[in-house]
Amino acid sequence: MEILSITDEGLGHTSHLVGLGDGMSLVVDPARFPDRQRQLAADRGWQIAWTADTHSHADYISGGPDLATDGAVLLAPARAGLQHPHRGVEPGEDLALADGVVLRAIATPGHTPDHLAYLLLEHGEPVALFSGGSLMVGTVGRTDLLGDEHAERLAAELFRALHHEILTLPDELAVHPTHGAGSFCSAPSGSQRTTTIGAERTTNPLLQITDEHEFVERLVGSMGTFPTYFRELPERNRRGPRHHDSVPTLPRLAPDEAARLVAGVAVLVDARPVSAFAAAHPAGAISNTLRPVFGSWLGWTVDLDTPIVFLVDDDQDRTELVRRALTVGHENLLGEVAGGIDAWTAGGHPTASIPMVGPEAVAPTVLDVRQDGEWQAGHLPGAQHVELGAVRTMPLPAGAVTTMCGHGERAMTAASLLARRGHRHLTVLDGGPDDWHRSTGRALESGR
Repeated sequence: MEILSITDEGLGHTSHLVGLGDGMSLVVDPARFPDRQRQLAADRGWQIAWTADTHSHADYISGGPDLATDGAVLLAPARAGLQHPHRGVEPGEDLALADGVVLRAIATPGHTPDHLAYLLLEHGEPVALFSGGSLMVGTVGRTDLLGDEHAERLAAELFRALHHEILTLPDELAVHPTHGAGSFCSAPSGSQRTTTIGAERTTNPLLQITDEHEFVERLVGSMGTFPTYFRELPERNRRGPRHHDSVPTLPRLAPDEAARLVAGVAVLVDARPVSAFAAAHPAGAISNTLRPVFGSWLGWTVDLDTPIVFLVDDDQDRTELVRRALTVGHENLLGEVAGGIDAWTAGGHPTASIPMVGPEAVAPTVLDVRQDGEWQAGHLPGAQHVELGAVRTMPLPAGAVTTMCGHGERAMTAASLLARRGHRHLTVLDGGPDDWHRSTGRALESGR
C-alpha cells in the first residue's frame, strides 16, 4: 500500500493519496482543484474511487466535491450536514474500500465538533492514521474556530479523544496529518509533515500533559489569531462549492474598464513584487505579492464577496493566482488590467508610490505587522505591534510611519491598507528585524 503526500506550503496543508490495490485509490482532505492528485493517480494507473474529508474545513474549499464529479465516493462526517452528494460517516464505522482494506472512523472532536480521524487497516492490521486537524507533528489542532466561547469545551473533548482513542494505537503507526507548519489551523508546530504515534507520545509537549484542565489551559493559551474568512468557509463547504472543470482564465480588462470597476464596488489587488509596487501602483490598490501564502492574505485582507480586479506582471502565473484565490473562497474575480501598470499609467489613471527604506531611514513610528509569536521572538526597540490581519480596522497612526515584517511583503500590504484609508506618510522597511540588527548593531528586544 503506497501513500503519497501533496503539500501546499502556503496553506500549511497536506492531502494524501493512497493506493489501495486492484487499481483503486483514496484521497484524504484534498483542497480545491485536486489536479496533482489526479495526475499522480493517473501516473500509477489508479482510479480515485474514494475521497474523504476529516472535518468541516475552514482554511480552504474542499476538493472532495470536485473528485466526486469524476465518480469518486465522497466520505465526510455525518455530523457535518453536507448539502451536496456524499456518504455520511458515523464515528466507529468501518468502511470497506478494497479487498482486505478498511477505513475506520474515529471520533476526534475538538478542532471541529464533527471531526473524524481515519484509521487505515489492511487485513485487520493498522497501516496509517489520517489525523486531519486533531493530532499533528508536535502539536494539536486549535479549538477556537467556532468562537472563543467554545474553545475550552472543545479543547476538553480533544484531550479525551487523544488519550482515549488516538494514544491507544500502536507506537509504530504512521500518522499523516492534514494541517502542519504554516497552517493557521494548528497551535504552533514544527516543520515536519508526518510522524508516528510513538514519536508524538514521547515528544509532543501537549501530549505530555495528563491533566485535562492543564491541557485545556495550555492549548487555549497558545493559539494565535486566524484569518477572518475561516468563519465563512465551513458553511460554504457545507453548501458545496461552485464546480469548475479547470482553473478559470482571468479575463483581461481595458484600463478604463478596470478603473470604472474599481471606482465602483471592486478592489484592485496588485500581485506584483513589492519593489514594483513601491515604485508605482494604482492609487488605492492593495499590495499582495503572488507567492505561496497569497491566498491566505487575500482572504484576510479582502472580504470574500468583494469583486476583485488584479494587476500582475507579464511573467507572473495567472493560473496560480486564480487557483489560490478560489481555494480560499474568493469567487468574484473580475479580471486583470490588460497591459499592466504601463497601460494603467498611459491611460491617465492615478498612481501612487510607497518608498522602501533601509534601517537608517525608518520613521519615528515603526509598525511591526508580524504575527505575535514572531514579534515576541525579536523586534525593534520602541516599535509598535499590530498583526497584519488587524491593520485595516486599527486606528490610523499619526505622523510618519514605517511598516515592517520579516522580509517586506506583509509590510507593504499593511502600508497599502493604511494608504487606502488616507495615510500619506508611509515607508516600508526593506528587510526584517535581523537585517535591522545587522545594519545598526543594535540589539533586538524580545517578549511582549
